[in-house]
Amino acid sequence: MKTITFKRIMRAGWLGFWRNAWLSAATIIVMTLVLFVVGNLVFLGALSHTVLRSLESKIDVSVYFTPDAPEQEILTLKREMEARPDVKEVSYISRDSALASFRERHKDSALIVGALDELDDNPLQASVNIKAADSSQYGAISDFLAEKKSPIVSKINYFENQDVIDRLSSIVGSVRGAGAVLTIFLAFVAVLVAFNTIRMAIYTVREEIKIMRLVGASRWFIRGPFLVTGLLYGAAAGALITLAFLPLTWLAAPKLLLLVPDFNLFRYFISNGLEFFLIMLGAGIFLGVVSSLIAVRRYLEA
Repeated sequence: MKTITFKRIMRAGWLGFWRNAWLSAATIIVMTLVLFVVGNLVFLGALSHTVLRSLESKIDVSVYFTPDAPEQEILTLKREMEARPDVKEVSYISRDSALASFRERHKDSALIVGALDELDDNPLQASVNIKAADSSQYGAISDFLAEKKSPIVSKINYFENQDVIDRLSSIVGSVRGAGAVLTIFLAFVAVLVAFNTIRMAIYTVREEIKIMRLVGASRWFIRGPFLVTGLLYGAAAGALITLAFLPLTWLAAPKLLLLVPDFNLFRYFISNGLEFFLIMLGAGIFLGVVSSLIAVRRYLEA
């Protein structure tokens, strides 16, 4: 008996999906637009993670020393930093090494090389570059160095670099927030459209529903076909937007690579295709079922 009831609900839901084909198509299109925004938020999250990770890998705490700083004291500070658990790596660049690297970088500039040759002394400072075990620990390392107030330390440059990271994080957060607001708005529109579509479907079979209620059919027996119809709306929208993103990511990937060489959008989509499809499918089904549930509940309680 339960099997027959389940088959009847599924069949009625399928027929309801096709009975109002144009309304169904409009509902699926609106849901697809919602899922398009959701999908782009997923891509934005992956992109921002890649960009921030790339920037953080290039950031370190650079400590510059006074020209007369004894090398032994610099090495003592280096060993002290290496002993900290939040420090991953410490590299020391002497004044001579810094000058040699500078000359190598500017060997094609006769003006700069000539200016260096005219100087009586090495103008560059010795430095120590510190890599943290985790990017969140740079602040603590910088604060520790600043609080030491060592007389041989001339400058600590982490704080300038951190401003760039903080600004980028703020921009990414703002974009995500705007995307979330847009998603909520479009989701509301999608629920409203699906709600009205289901309500019209209910209206077309209102006489059947009256008869079922008279013979004692349960509310779930009446709701079932409409929930299946809503589920089909969401599933169709989830499948449609996943297929649409295949050519869209392929077209957008080369342009995005020019801006962010470390992130290949198409490759990311292909490698996470199943997970992405399940997210879109789940979001679509949720929208469809919730819309149907609200519409049927309001009708039955009227």
